[in-house]
Amino acid sequence: MSKAPKIVALGAGRMGRGIAQVFAYAGHDVTILDFKERDVTDSDALLAAGKAEIKENLEFLVSLDVLVAAKIPAILERIHGTSISEAEDVLRDAEYIFEGVPEVLELKEDAISRASELAPETAVIASTTSTMLVTTLAAFSKHPENFLNAHFLNPAYLIPLVEVSPSEQTDKAKLKAFTELLESIGKTPVQCKASPGYIVPRFQSLIMAEAVRMIEEGIATAEDIDRAVTTGFGVRYATMGPVEFIDWGGVDILHYANQYLSKELGERFKAPDVVAQKIADGHLGMNHGKGFYDFENMDVEAYKREKLSTFIALLKHLDLMPKAG
Repeated sequence: MSKAPKIVALGAGRMGRGIAQVFAYAGHDVTILDFKERDVTDSDALLAAGKAEIKENLEFLVSLDVLVAAKIPAILERIHGTSISEAEDVLRDAEYIFEGVPEVLELKEDAISRASELAPETAVIASTTSTMLVTTLAAFSKHPENFLNAHFLNPAYLIPLVEVSPSEQTDKAKLKAFTELLESIGKTPVQCKASPGYIVPRFQSLIMAEAVRMIEEGIATAEDIDRAVTTGFGVRYATMGPVEFIDWGGVDILHYANQYLSKELGERFKAPDVVAQKIADGHLGMNHGKGFYDFENMDVEAYKREKLSTFIALLKHLDLMPKAG
């Protein structure tokens, strides 16, 4: 069996705690390093509060029959907390460092530059920023070839997705090893280029703004908008991504819907140019062999059955299936 990597969560806040929990839950030892200059007593109190929060999270999982209570002590024993006074010793042997200091550029610059000075030149440093670009942050690292961004969604110990954003300088072998590490603890890494909002926050910003706009315009109440999402929009996209859904219904359907909505509601609903190009090429989606996906060598009926079976299982779990007469 290969030796487990040495993992450090840099920062004792919410993200550092969440990352420590998910790695410890998966069987790894992990150190939460409070990387801020503060009184040792204050640092100890912060680290203790973090450990207590993780314990509460684990007890919550026990209450839902996800975890056996007897396993909690072993998980907590794998989480080590230390103050900045021990930073040199902690980072000297680190292999993966997850930077989770507050979302302030100056603080990111300070933490990344200091960590890259103290860590081995082979160590991977991953920022967990939800707003800043990896191309900006990589410049603060002494070894940008070993730097990338890994955006965990909160709560980090539960949500599988991690948006991994390498820079052009990121070594491909390091990226592959990092992705495999995330997969080994049950995460689902997806890769995206340096772009404001990454993938999910970019979606979220549009959806939340449109929801508030509908309230402002008197279209629907907050309660009915949220009910529409949790019983319709949300369950649909929990089982099928939006690009899959375009191909399922037809690229031309999206085109016509966007034409109407952009005329009535504004340019923000205008379809990207690639939609018209797909239509011109005859790539209209699943029923035409190609769309954004290639269905030509796929068992489409099996694919449809799998998607609908998952959807029905979710509806059953949520008690949202149609009522039989």
